[in-house]
Amino acid sequence: MAAQRRTLMQSHQSWTDDLPLCEMCGVGTAPNSVYGPDGKGTQSHPNEDGHLRFRGEDGCYLYGVFNGYDGSRVANYVSQCLTAELLLGQLNSNHTDSDVRRILTQAFDAVEKSYFETIDDALAEKAHLSHFAQPYNENVSFHQLFPQRQNAQERLKELEQEVSGGATAVVALILNNKLYIANLGTNRALLCKSSSDGQNQVLQICRPHSTDNEDELQRLAALGVDPAHVKQAGQIAGQSSTRRFGDYRVKFNYNEIDLLSAAKMRPVIAEPEIDSSQTLEGVTGFLLLMSEGLISALESAHGPEQANQEIVAMVAAELAQQTSLEAVAQTVVDRVKRLHHDVYVSGRQRATYCSRHEDMTLLIRTINYLITDTALTPTQGGRIYPVSVPYSNSQSTSKTSVTLSLVMPSQNVLTNGTNTASTLEEGTPTPGQSPTATLQSTNTQTQSSSSSSGDGSLFRQRGSQAAQPDETGRVPPYVDFSQFYRLWGSDHNDGQSTQGGLGPQ
Repeated sequence: MAAQRRTLMQSHQSWTDDLPLCEMCGVGTAPNSVYGPDGKGTQSHPNEDGHLRFRGEDGCYLYGVFNGYDGSRVANYVSQCLTAELLLGQLNSNHTDSDVRRILTQAFDAVEKSYFETIDDALAEKAHLSHFAQPYNENVSFHQLFPQRQNAQERLKELEQEVSGGATAVVALILNNKLYIANLGTNRALLCKSSSDGQNQVLQICRPHSTDNEDELQRLAALGVDPAHVKQAGQIAGQSSTRRFGDYRVKFNYNEIDLLSAAKMRPVIAEPEIDSSQTLEGVTGFLLLMSEGLISALESAHGPEQANQEIVAMVAAELAQQTSLEAVAQTVVDRVKRLHHDVYVSGRQRATYCSRHEDMTLLIRTINYLITDTALTPTQGGRIYPVSVPYSNSQSTSKTSVTLSLVMPSQNVLTNGTNTASTLEEGTPTPGQSPTATLQSTNTQTQSSSSSSGDGSLFRQRGSQAAQPDETGRVPPYVDFSQFYRLWGSDHNDGQSTQGGLGPQ
């Protein structure tokens, strides 16, 4: 079996080529970049992220985002093998919640073991050749040893490239209308949903397995590792994750790493943390899976406090305008990349955190969400629903809110791949009303409460009737620019109004 896996990896074939892709999903990506003094970005290494998005049998869907490092080998292998371990008949609608959790855990373990089977020969050769790369032995002629040592060192470099690297993963499984999140490492899963009573929630599902996670520090302490030392270092063998796929250095040679040398057994593991608390029955919204690079870029630019709300607001705004989920995901990734770059070239306070960013991946999966063939403007039958999103101005220490006007479609609802007529409440807000939904973050680990205000829901529909033109052929304005005209006139005319001033005549 190990030989078959090695052959498969070398031939770039896949076990999952025949599985259908999920059409209710979009993915956006961006490569890493290092900025020079002139603000221009340079890619420092090939993209190492990976993802999967498949539709299985019996109403089963599988998604994943993988953050690779020191090469893309592990991320690519995991994305293929994990799919094969879960969607080739292992899961069906008769499985209970405990069955699904067990199968997910076993799949992660099987992928970890099978990966190391593919590199066991290379690891053995590496250990053997290390003998010839040892420092000079005075009992052996230098001229006799030099050719062997030089060849061994060259081969060792090749083997190191072959066996090095690892990956973190966040995987989402939908079965029996229930969401399962299996997290391993420092990627992130967000569920944004609107309930029938108009409450909007942004839920971060599972905490990252990082060196500042207190539960992970306690786990390491129980193995004999000094948690204070780990927290101060901030990284383990160059990565902030305490759980990961692959990376033979921390799996087999951890006793040679100062930070882990006191461990009684393997401290960095590939066991996922699984959350199965979210039912999707009656839920409207979307699921976001994000690589660490995307999260870090946004947090570096604007700070970590409102990163979840910011990314959700970006996705919601693009869903109201775009007609393709692929376009939505790519536009949001491009926007985060641009924000990160703009902060760097601005020279503002957070510019020092934005000199580089890693590969970015965003996967969006809609849940009973409204999908249209064309993006509608308010004059074409749309309704404006302001969404208040916390915003921090880098020039000020105070925080305020910026209202995004989201225009949501009303024609059809895409429910598990089937278009059905919409049954959501229609109508137009009366003048003076401003239904506002305030996005608030909830971490499912801490079970903190979250709610939103007003009758306006982030996922409310547009009205089906477009605004009708009057006798002149114009439609009623839906944006009032009168205050803008007054302020502009004040700034440009020294407060004195002029005949035939700015504004519609």
